Amino acid sequence: MINIFEVAETNKMIEEENLDVRTITMGISLMDCVSSDLSVLKKNIYEKIYESAKDIVKVGDEIGHDFGIPIVNKRISVTPIATVGSAACKTSSDYVELARTLDEAAKKVNVNFIGGYSALVSKAMTPPEELLIKSIPEALSVTDRVCSSVNLGSTRCGINMDAVRLMGEIIKKTAEATRDNDSLGCAKLVVFCNAPDDNPFMAGAFHGFTEGDKVINVGVSGPGVVKRALENIHGESFEVLCETIKKTAFKVTRVGQLVAKEASERLNVPFGIVDLSLAPTPAIGDSVADILCEMGLEYAGAPGTTAALALLNDNVKKGGVMASSSVGGLSGAFIPVSEDQGMINAVNAGALSLEKLEAMTCVCSVGLDMIAIPGDTPDTTISGIIADEMAIGMINQKTTAVRIIPVIGKGVGETVEFGGLLGYAPIMPVNKFSCEEFIKREGRIPAPVHSFKN
Repeated sequence: MINIFEVAETNKMIEEENLDVRTITMGISLMDCVSSDLSVLKKNIYEKIYESAKDIVKVGDEIGHDFGIPIVNKRISVTPIATVGSAACKTSSDYVELARTLDEAAKKVNVNFIGGYSALVSKAMTPPEELLIKSIPEALSVTDRVCSSVNLGSTRCGINMDAVRLMGEIIKKTAEATRDNDSLGCAKLVVFCNAPDDNPFMAGAFHGFTEGDKVINVGVSGPGVVKRALENIHGESFEVLCETIKKTAFKVTRVGQLVAKEASERLNVPFGIVDLSLAPTPAIGDSVADILCEMGLEYAGAPGTTAALALLNDNVKKGGVMASSSVGGLSGAFIPVSEDQGMINAVNAGALSLEKLEAMTCVCSVGLDMIAIPGDTPDTTISGIIADEMAIGMINQKTTAVRIIPVIGKGVGETVEFGGLLGYAPIMPVNKFSCEEFIKREGRIPAPVHSFKN
């Protein structure tokens, strides 16, 4: 039974501490849309998305109004399009047509983003998957709301280094294709190792093959709530610190569970998971980096940062998993640079480098996220950065990702503005030494020995 104290406490978290439900994401299977005729396929996709999600924005707004909980985004994820389009798409241009259809459907139902322009190629690429990957630069340059993701590796399969090499080229081409908008297309493109099937957050959301026809997944966010809680126990022991984070994560996740169940009932779509990630925004007081500083670091990136982040991530999961009937997605703490004012401050102060961020990804929820780098960075260097991050995920049996933005025409010392929740970012230096000969090798890095568990 919820008492009046808990209601007042939740209201305070919303009004003063930036608590929100970051997204309600409806996952939609498009497998029943498949056709060998491209025009039929496009019609099927548009109609399936419209009929499934036509009420998601209205219902999200109603829930936000009824419960007084800000619901920032309403989104859609779909079955990886590389598979959906494999029978009809004979060229990369055919896949671009599907991207346009997704964009039109997203605009019709008025969601913020639609994810699933994706390919899962952790072991090898089929011809249709390669066609979709090669279509990404054009697809993201001619659409507004489409997000793309490619899974390049897994603990079970190893790392597809041919795809890693290709994605370095694709990211550079996407940057070039959207250079008039500060290479914004790359902000809608992410590569994964061990991508989950039920992630509600963009740009990596897709509706996995293990999912049903439709599902509601919700992502909550409350870095400001956690920071305020830690301010109240300043200087206390690690035991008190951990307990406080767990209790706070429990409260935040309960809000997500409430919204998820309500959205499921009102839309008549099964509830999937609550993703309890601490997802920051550029707003002051809504920063994961500020939580780390409240623990005792001068800046994120100082010695001790990886340990502090590991503590935060683990206790967010421990507290949140008890608050929901089903926790999934990514769940933990995000460390995007452009979307977190504390991270931006740390970069500007010289406390946070690309290498330190990579170390932090060993213990956080995702990986190198929303990082702007010089536009003249070689594509092989980008592939090398991706390979390192994929290796962290593969060896540690966790999800890792790279969403990196080579901003064409800009270099270190300059800043790029993305706007909205994407924020702004200082352009970070990249290691100048070459990995070209390594990246040019063909084939894949085999799965690690601890993957053999049958």
